Amino acid sequence: MHPHTDLPEPAPGALHHSAILADHIREEIRHGGGAIPMSRFMELCLYAPGLGYYSAGATKFGPAGDFVTAPESGRLFAATVAGVLAEGLRQLGGHARVLEVGGGSGVFAEVALKRLLELDALPDRYAILEPSADLRERQREHLRRTLVPTVFELVEWLDRPFQDEWDGLLFANEVIDALPTPRFVLRDRRVYEEHVALDGNDGFVRVDRPADALLEAAVRHIEDYLEQPFPDGYRSELLPQLPYWLQAVGGGLRSGGMLFFDYGYSRREYYLPQRSDGTLRAFYRQRMHDDVLRWPGLQDITASVDFTALAEAGTGAGLDLAGYCSQASFLLGNGIDRLLAEAETRTDEAGVLRLRQELKRLTLPEQMGERFQAMAFTRDIDLGAAFLLGDMTWRL
Repeated sequence: MHPHTDLPEPAPGALHHSAILADHIREEIRHGGGAIPMSRFMELCLYAPGLGYYSAGATKFGPAGDFVTAPESGRLFAATVAGVLAEGLRQLGGHARVLEVGGGSGVFAEVALKRLLELDALPDRYAILEPSADLRERQREHLRRTLVPTVFELVEWLDRPFQDEWDGLLFANEVIDALPTPRFVLRDRRVYEEHVALDGNDGFVRVDRPADALLEAAVRHIEDYLEQPFPDGYRSELLPQLPYWLQAVGGGLRSGGMLFFDYGYSRREYYLPQRSDGTLRAFYRQRMHDDVLRWPGLQDITASVDFTALAEAGTGAGLDLAGYCSQASFLLGNGIDRLLAEAETRTDEAGVLRLRQELKRLTLPEQMGERFQAMAFTRDIDLGAAFLLGDMTWRL
């Protein structure tokens, strides 16, 4: 690993915070027989109570944070997605709910609810499933300030999925990429799992240990699908627990749909020979780098999504695959250009420029347009029209 001298040094307070989490992880490594799986290291870095990246108070989103998500980069994304949510809510009737998984700064919920109000398609409840107490507080503050009271009253925060049976729509933007992911490597046709151990100076190092049965079976499943074994030394990620996560987060969804946006590939693209070190990476102050062991709790750690695995998880849960396309195709196919034209009439010259920049960022191939993809599942409703432009299900 090169030392990444170009990364800005965190403030002393942040480094102190990171050192506390690092000690906590070292303790777990010692108790865990000298190594913990990379997925567990990632889980502690992101979600350790009060210390993890998503559970502590640092700024994550927007220009001052570590990355910019589609909802944070302006209002066109959320308004366009809300049009599709409105279509599903109309089909379900007035008792339907919306469940947003991981609410970011609250901007998506704000814009979506305003648009649903305009379209006369408000849900019965708008729930945000948010594990971070800090982000939850920020979302609540933002929505209280920006929504009319009658709409704000529809919003609730959950720390676990709905426990009852429900009809409605689940929306998740850049959530699956932050699920703690196991890493595997092939050696002499045997499957190993990447772990994190301690070196002689108590620094974190990567080591490989024999994989358990679940991970081994998942790797063999991918090899069967690709109709060829992984070459020796090939290293990547997979999420054997994705089907369980999907069913847990959907809870008792009776009828409705799930809509996911994330960066990733279909399986054949994900496991290309040249991608032989996988897709795991860190984001720190808008810089992407590969030193994921650095500064626990101060940087985001993510892996790209295997959309074929997501499709298998959804259909395995008894849902229908409604469609799969690039983010650009989804947004253009659902009228983002019309929303842009409308918004331009309500702003000044600088605002028009901002809106056009936002559209480019969301839809150009070299920006978010192709790297980010959309996939939806449905049960007893039809959202197929949302995926008519540029459908890529044939790639799965």
